[in-house]
Amino acid sequence: MKKLINAPEDVLVESLRGVALAHPELSVDLENHVITRATPKAQGKVAILSGGGSGHEPLHGGFVGTGMLDAAVAGEVFTSPTPDRVQVATKAVDRGAGVLHIVKNYTGDVLNFEMAAELAAMEGIEVGSITVDDDVAVQDSLYTAGRRGVGLTVLLEKIVGAAAEEGRDLAAVVELAKKVNGQGRSMGMALTSCTVPAAGKPTFDLPDDQMEIGIGIHGEPGRHREPLAPASEIARQLVEPILADIDAAGPAIVMLNGMGATPLIELYLMYGEVAAILEKSGVQIARNLVGNYITSLDMAGCSVTLLKADDELLRLWDAPVNTPGLRWGA
Repeated sequence: MKKLINAPEDVLVESLRGVALAHPELSVDLENHVITRATPKAQGKVAILSGGGSGHEPLHGGFVGTGMLDAAVAGEVFTSPTPDRVQVATKAVDRGAGVLHIVKNYTGDVLNFEMAAELAAMEGIEVGSITVDDDVAVQDSLYTAGRRGVGLTVLLEKIVGAAAEEGRDLAAVVELAKKVNGQGRSMGMALTSCTVPAAGKPTFDLPDDQMEIGIGIHGEPGRHREPLAPASEIARQLVEPILADIDAAGPAIVMLNGMGATPLIELYLMYGEVAAILEKSGVQIARNLVGNYITSLDMAGCSVTLLKADDELLRLWDAPVNTPGLRWGA
């Protein structure tokens, strides 16, 4: 294992310490592994909170800031944050109008965020919740009941973050989150495994001439393994399951996401292949992202996320955002 670390058990806290030094606009609670805005939003506005296991950077901490998240709670690598830490974050960002929890559909995250919401309710904080389950690769997996929550999480955090910023109440923000979750789908693949620092070796063995289609962001098995293929064929295998699952004709926001170790020259090449398939299928790419937004440590591979978009979603997408991982118009 070759990694830029000191000791595996210190990776998270030392990374969070670096975040605090690099981004003075953020406040980092090293004891509870919570990142918040250094300057809270105005009183009377809904707060947006997300989190989960570390190793998916910039998700979630890199999306804390104006127009997106108010707080992110970091668990250990690929491990859900504990309910008490989620509760600390919930209490820290509540501005009197309630807090939305954005939860990826993994069993540990769902249970721990539910318990945190119950703790918050005992202190008089109203909590709404959305469970993101956009992965079309598999229905049930090692970590989930139902579909996994993956790339759509990024788009959802941006859109509901904008809605909260403009002053919508908690009920309206929750409904918007449900709308986004219902209209978004993702599919991913891997060329290599990832290596969790505490494990010191790859999560799974994937021969050099093989690829895994439908992989999860923690290295969970996908739909199948097959010989390595050209980018055009990989793009087809990612896009077709999405189009088979949702009527995507019309405007859409599309993200071509890297899993952590794939260079941008390859990601842009893949985006070109994906865009061509979508255009032939009647999808109009109104907005796009290409890059590393929800990763799996040092995994080579990519994922495609498609969100059917109307004028409301595009307006909220275009609203100003200022975070370490996403920034425009601010």
